[in-house]
Amino acid sequence: MLFLGPVFLGHTQNQQLRAFTIEDGLPQSQVYDMVQDENGYLWVATQGGGVARFDGSNFKIYNTSNGLQNNYVNALFASKDTLFIGTNRGLSIKVKQQFFSSEMPQINTIKKIRQITFILTAKGIYHISEGVKPVKLSLNHRLDTSQIKDLIYDGTYYWIASSQGLFKTKHLNAKAAEVEELVEDDFVALLNYKDKIIAATASEGVFIFEPNHFEESILVLESLKINALSLNDKDVWIATADDGIHRLNMVSYTTELVVNAVQGLSVSNVQKVLLDRQSNIWIATSGGGFYKYFQNNFKHYDTSSGLSGSRVYAIHSNDNTKWVSQSGTGLSKLDGKGAQKVELPEFFSAAKIKTITSGPQGRVWFGSEGHGIWLREIVIKDTVLIDKSKIDELSKIKIPITSRFDYEINKKTGFPEDWIKSLQTDQDTVWATTYSSGIIKFGYQPSTSGLQIYNTFSKENGIKDLAITHSLFHDNQLWYATQNGHLGCIKDDAVSDLGLVLNDEVAINTLLINKNTIYLGTAGKGIWWAKLENQLHFKKLKGSKPLTSENCFQLIFDNEGYLWSGTERGVDKIELSPDQEILDVFHFGKNDGFLGIETTLNAVDKDENGHLWFGTIYGLTEFIPSVNTGNSLKPELFFEDVKVAYESVDSIDLKAWTNSKKVLRLSPNQNQVSFSFKSVDLDHPDIIEYRTALNNTEWSPWSSSSSSDFSGLAYGAHTFSVQSRNFRWQESDVKQFSFFIERPFYKKIWVQWLAAALVLLVVFLIIATYIKRLKQRNKSAQQRLEIENHLLELEQKALRLQMNPHFMFNVLNGIKAMAVTKPEVMNTTINSFAALLRATLANSRKDRISLEEEMATLKHYIELEQQMSQKPFEFQLSLESDYGADEIYIPPMLIQPFVENAIRHGILKGSRKGQLDICFATSETFLEVTITDNGLGIYESQKAKTASDHQSMALQVTEERLASISGKDALQIAELKADGKVKGTCVFFKTPLETDY
Repeated sequence: MLFLGPVFLGHTQNQQLRAFTIEDGLPQSQVYDMVQDENGYLWVATQGGGVARFDGSNFKIYNTSNGLQNNYVNALFASKDTLFIGTNRGLSIKVKQQFFSSEMPQINTIKKIRQITFILTAKGIYHISEGVKPVKLSLNHRLDTSQIKDLIYDGTYYWIASSQGLFKTKHLNAKAAEVEELVEDDFVALLNYKDKIIAATASEGVFIFEPNHFEESILVLESLKINALSLNDKDVWIATADDGIHRLNMVSYTTELVVNAVQGLSVSNVQKVLLDRQSNIWIATSGGGFYKYFQNNFKHYDTSSGLSGSRVYAIHSNDNTKWVSQSGTGLSKLDGKGAQKVELPEFFSAAKIKTITSGPQGRVWFGSEGHGIWLREIVIKDTVLIDKSKIDELSKIKIPITSRFDYEINKKTGFPEDWIKSLQTDQDTVWATTYSSGIIKFGYQPSTSGLQIYNTFSKENGIKDLAITHSLFHDNQLWYATQNGHLGCIKDDAVSDLGLVLNDEVAINTLLINKNTIYLGTAGKGIWWAKLENQLHFKKLKGSKPLTSENCFQLIFDNEGYLWSGTERGVDKIELSPDQEILDVFHFGKNDGFLGIETTLNAVDKDENGHLWFGTIYGLTEFIPSVNTGNSLKPELFFEDVKVAYESVDSIDLKAWTNSKKVLRLSPNQNQVSFSFKSVDLDHPDIIEYRTALNNTEWSPWSSSSSSDFSGLAYGAHTFSVQSRNFRWQESDVKQFSFFIERPFYKKIWVQWLAAALVLLVVFLIIATYIKRLKQRNKSAQQRLEIENHLLELEQKALRLQMNPHFMFNVLNGIKAMAVTKPEVMNTTINSFAALLRATLANSRKDRISLEEEMATLKHYIELEQQMSQKPFEFQLSLESDYGADEIYIPPMLIQPFVENAIRHGILKGSRKGQLDICFATSETFLEVTITDNGLGIYESQKAKTASDHQSMALQVTEERLASISGKDALQIAELKADGKVKGTCVFFKTPLETDY
């Protein structure tokens, strides 16, 4: 018991440690310091390998080839986007991707106190207040030339731990006040703890005292070689050079916990202890890399814990004992004594055990590859001993004695098959699933070594696929699943092969029945379920969160109702709704303590305490539900890089520009922009997912890609948005970055408006010039037309003034003749002639006259014609209108040429008694004039006309006047016919009606 106790303790604590070494990508195994920056990255200082940035999965190395002062790094300090790196040869300051280095003595520690960065070196103290150049402080000769290990400030004093002793001073600057030495020793570390100061020496131990009472200090942890002190979540952790780390109880000043080589550290020389944001403890060692120490639900067992092999084939829990078969021919059991190797009987010594089960009466069944079945029967009997030492009475003492009996069941002993895949028990009945020969139902009586084969089920009995992967017994039925996707059951010795229940030849690795529901775990197609009814209708297990892997090797329910799925990537704890919908998925991998990672087929069980046991290719893992798994924090998202035209934008502070009103302005040819972003989760680095959006577009699907690239972006304003989520689907705050791509000069709005305005101006000038020229041409044409019109008017006026000479000659001769024969008529004729001449002269100066004046003029003219004519004729002037003759206006001398033509060429040349009718009528818009004579007819009269005839010329001018006044076809001349004979001529025309109204 004393020997096995430490072994069991060892595996218990080992499950809380996860080592990171050179094999994981660490550049060097000696780690002297660690720090976590504001983005969550873990920075690791190594001796010879430079500094490494760790995101929980991958390392990025920085060394002298990147600008580091020296590859031997002793101290780190992170502040915003700046990393201070203390090396053996001086200081390097990493700002973004640039290094600024200063040669100095070896740097031991870097501290920031009261906004001043102090560099503690092998030769005094330096400080950086502005810029990146360190300045040495002058304190006293001893301190200026000694190793300075640590520095703290308690609000009044600066405390200095040096190789020369412990010092304090009120001021720490270039002109320091008096420095007081408290004790001479090699002090290596200091801490403020509430109202106390903790000071550690290299070999004497730890002093705890109040600032003003050093003389009352308490010395604890004597004789420990101490490297560093850390205050982590109110716990004081002490890193030692020879005994790992100690957690100090600050009430009793005793060690509460020790983590060293016994508990799993490869070396006990610890340089630094760091608490991260997720409550994990990181341990930096000198020679063993660094470790993650965390509380979790899992314990891991492997060969170092007492197992006989690494790969677990089968696990079975029975009576507080866990039976575990491992690779090779190994069999172990775990009980209160820890992990122990089980000696196999000789007939089973070379067997590879693939299945374990138990039955009544203390029987444990083991099935193997090629060696059949081994039955171990454990019999416990009470033996009575009589104690004769007592005189008065005999005393009986009962002592239980355990006996073990091993039985061989294989072809040698009459069993049909030696290759056993799975064993299931039902009271005294055992079901053996073979590799290729079907299923054997049998019974065995150890007392008589009696083997009884009840039945054998194979293709002849209805099993269509003999490549059976898993079987289980439930409710008097044996269920089996096969490599090619078949599912079947055996009830009352009758086989019901249900065929390809998933409609696909996918391998069904495992099956499980819970609360009248059957679950199938497949190879690459996830988990399926169906209610146990007459007809099984399988549906894929789905929900808001996907499974970590579609490959399912193990299925089991815990006591809280969660379904667990073992995969090649660890295990998923699945929360299901009553309708079998996935509500949540909790994944556990190596960083959560599930160190085996890849689970093995159907090697899973639950013990009497509700603990789950998972077999993996790297050992056995126990899940303990009662242990807290630590913090799950909302992820923090940040921009790692912004590239424009494939070049990083180093001139801006990305954190300050994120979610701000600042806008990155880009030139027109800078239309390619890419973003790199990151959320660091040291526990689950590979399960972080991101989604992005540009401007107001929809979010992209969640993916593991941590970069986005945009090419050929449009000109104008853009906003890039990104969000992350962790393994619990907790989402980060949305981060945004704004940028603006300038338009080319020729595409700017104001330039385009200006160009448009210039074009419009040019067009306007062209049009204006054209219009001006056109106006000039029109003005010239107008002037020419006005002249022509004026001449025409003069011509018309002249025509109006003209009197037919022949007419005037006839009138004057007639007057002359009347003087002798008709003196009384002569006076009338002279008066009419004078009135006509006067009216003609008066009307020729007017544009329009009243119809009354026109009718009077016409009357004078017709009366003269009557008096001068040889042939008598009659005439009639009439008006058919609602208007009076004095209310209607008409152009002067418009009718006279037609009347003259009717008299001279119509009536006077005709054979009939002359009759002339002139009728005026009005419509709504026109004055209509009709002149009718009963003369020769227009066509006969035209034959006698000459081109120079006055009446012809006057008639032509009048026709043109009518056309200009009333439009085309305003004048109509037609012959009057009756019985086929010409009876005269009718002239009809109209002019726009003009009145006083």
